[in-house]
Amino acid sequence: MRFQTDLVPARLIRRYKRFLADCRLEDGSEVTAHCANPGSMMGLAIEGSKIWLEPNDDPKKKLNYGWRLVDHENDHFTGVDTSLPNRVLRAALEARQVAPLAAYATVRPEVKYGTNSRVDFLLTQEGLPDAYVEVKSVTLSRSSGFAEFPDSVTTRGAKHMNELATVARAGHRAVLLYLVQRTDCTHVDIAADIDPTYAAAHADATKAGVETLCLGTHITPQGITLAAPLALGRPTGYTAANK
Repeated sequence: MRFQTDLVPARLIRRYKRFLADCRLEDGSEVTAHCANPGSMMGLAIEGSKIWLEPNDDPKKKLNYGWRLVDHENDHFTGVDTSLPNRVLRAALEARQVAPLAAYATVRPEVKYGTNSRVDFLLTQEGLPDAYVEVKSVTLSRSSGFAEFPDSVTTRGAKHMNELATVARAGHRAVLLYLVQRTDCTHVDIAADIDPTYAAAHADATKAGVETLCLGTHITPQGITLAAPLALGRPTGYTAANK
């Protein structure tokens, strides 16, 4: 998926009220950008960080810029827009590019299920159990090579785990898909210390038959596309000393 307009580099001054970020462009001018990320953005909203903004001239939008990337300045990037993963995944699912789900021909987004919930994607194919796919954007990394979810307490995330477990017990296919919006990670782990309730819900859902898929991304200032699958959990023999 290519960005709609060319991104422009900037430096972060501060992020505040969750959805706003003051930034300094290369010409020294200061602008306020929309930050499409309701999470804590732990480790990503650091004053002075190099970031990339997407300009727009849409009169319906209150702000002329949207914050899209953090540039780690070591050839790696993190995508901070939590609306992008579903757009990237929808295109990939429709093109049957996600191997474990490639047998499904019909992709329906935002389908009601459970208790006042909507699943990100419902996949159907004659002769196969329906597949309910919930997508989580992963941006946290506290140790080299490891992405973690969540980056803050997520009551909604735990609810989704319980909903997926119910779907699995009913005989359908239930899939939790972690899309890692970082290019510097090879493994995904559950941040149980940040949200033990979510971690317990994930463990219970796994026991109920919920599948977990982890996918990486290729990220540049030009766009975001899917990359290879990532491993779930820490390698055998991993200790804190490996960080």
